[in-house]
Amino acid sequence: MSSSAQPSNGTVGFSINGDVATVTLNRPETLNSMNDDFMNDDFMNDISEAFAMVAADEAIRTVILTGAGRGFCSGADLRNAAADDAEAFDPDEAGDATTDSMDNAFHPAIRAVAECPVPTVARINGVAAGGGIGLALSCDVAIAAQSAFFVATFGPRLGIVPDLGTTWQLPMRVGRARALGMSLLGERVTAEQAAEWGLVWKTVDDADLDAAVGEVVDVLRRSSPAAMARIRSAVDGAMQRDLADQLDIEMGHQAVLIPRNMSHGAEAFLAKTDPSFPGERY
Repeated sequence: MSSSAQPSNGTVGFSINGDVATVTLNRPETLNSMNDDFMNDDFMNDISEAFAMVAADEAIRTVILTGAGRGFCSGADLRNAAADDAEAFDPDEAGDATTDSMDNAFHPAIRAVAECPVPTVARINGVAAGGGIGLALSCDVAIAAQSAFFVATFGPRLGIVPDLGTTWQLPMRVGRARALGMSLLGERVTAEQAAEWGLVWKTVDDADLDAAVGEVVDVLRRSSPAAMARIRSAVDGAMQRDLADQLDIEMGHQAVLIPRNMSHGAEAFLAKTDPSFPGERY
């Protein structure tokens, strides 16, 4: 497993094993919190850079996103979040800085994960808190260790709105009641609850996490990247369309994919083997 190129700021690791890339959030001393200073964008820029490496390498067929050490991502590091001088604090200036940071670093990172040209797997090895929830749920398939948990700290602890796509991901996955319960109350949701609610694909014993991720990756890496990306696009947009429009979306995708892929799948099915699809992306 190797990759000579690494994201510039050293907060995220990048490696390639065959046709599988692994992006590792690498601030284990803080459970992979996003930054020492919320306005410091190094961490999010490194995520964007790692996924840009994936986009540029046509040999990569799937990506694993995980955290180093005991956590997946604990959200923002709050140690430097408070204003040093309350009298000198300018809320308008701070608001502009927040908008700039989110628009130019945080949101591009989330979009880079969510729009990755190959399927993504979140290997949730520990806490996913605050923005770490949005980051984990930006992946296509999320698998959590039994010891992992989720906590939306935004509202009751910090007085802010869930961000990094969390307000979109939660109701889409678990419904309004649970999304509001998580966001308004900030209670810890166990990995087992997360699987029951549909927040993640599955929860497994900690010792089985790598094997479970490996099984999913093995399916995805043999799949058609174009089909995987189009499935994601069709599913994510379905709630905003009626049935007639969705049928048209499906038809458009099939017009591209059936000529490209179906003969490979049919041949493998008849031969009772696993299909091997072309590697062209979307």
